[in-house]
Amino acid sequence: MDTNSEPPTPSMAAFFVRLQKLLPQHGISRFAGRLTSSNRKWIATPLIRLASYVFNIDLLDAERSNIEDYATFNDFFTRALRADTRPMPEDPSWVVSPVDGAVSQFGKIEEGQLLQAKGNSYTLDALLGADPIAKEFANGHFATIYLAPSDYHRIHMPFDGKLLRWIEIPGALFSVNALTEAALPNLFCRNERLVCVFETSFGPALVILVGALIVASIETSFASSTSPYRTLKTCTPKAETTMLRGQELGRFLMGSTVIVCFPPNSVILDENIELGMPTRLGQALAKIQ
Repeated sequence: MDTNSEPPTPSMAAFFVRLQKLLPQHGISRFAGRLTSSNRKWIATPLIRLASYVFNIDLLDAERSNIEDYATFNDFFTRALRADTRPMPEDPSWVVSPVDGAVSQFGKIEEGQLLQAKGNSYTLDALLGADPIAKEFANGHFATIYLAPSDYHRIHMPFDGKLLRWIEIPGALFSVNALTEAALPNLFCRNERLVCVFETSFGPALVILVGALIVASIETSFASSTSPYRTLKTCTPKAETTMLRGQELGRFLMGSTVIVCFPPNSVILDENIELGMPTRLGQALAKIQ
């Protein structure tokens, strides 16, 4: 679903949010998780074929282009790409898009506020679960990228960085799309999310993975724990963990959103970025100053 197609009417958006509030969000998502992790062919194959048809999923870039080669729906949904399909820029000073998706919002973090939708902002402090690092991003920049169901669902490093800590934040599982973004204040601060804090050559940087309705789990390459998160918890790696640009960071089991944040005077967002524009893993996002 395109988050920046025809703007929803206020009444339509309000109804959609009210409906979601009545739903057992976590129950629906966990039930979906059980179905999508099933290796029974009579469950997995019809689900894969249905999703391929409904969302027009293209396997041209996938390592495995035959639907029958996937053991479960999750195996299919988090499919790997061929190594040659998402090359990184030769210039190491480019920060890249960490995912395939669409640019939902981008711009300056003004007075600790990030734009969610027109006339609707939220605070970085709330997004980070009140972690004190929020103050280091005042007047910095951010980019929010939405992953549709048809997109590649692995998340990769947008820059070289050392993982300092990650914050597991429990929350709701509202759908992430234009209707909800327009009508529900603090959407990303309400939803379950994982905040990854990195040390980079240009200062601290954040990669934030936001859960959503039907997102059965957020997985990472650096920890065995996965969502749902029961309590707010800050974790540190047991050994120094340096990750290179393009290296796999994690994956969504179903679609959602990634928010990347930069400190002030560290990067210049690429001049070609536009709201709603499709972006691909490895595409230039910002230039290190």
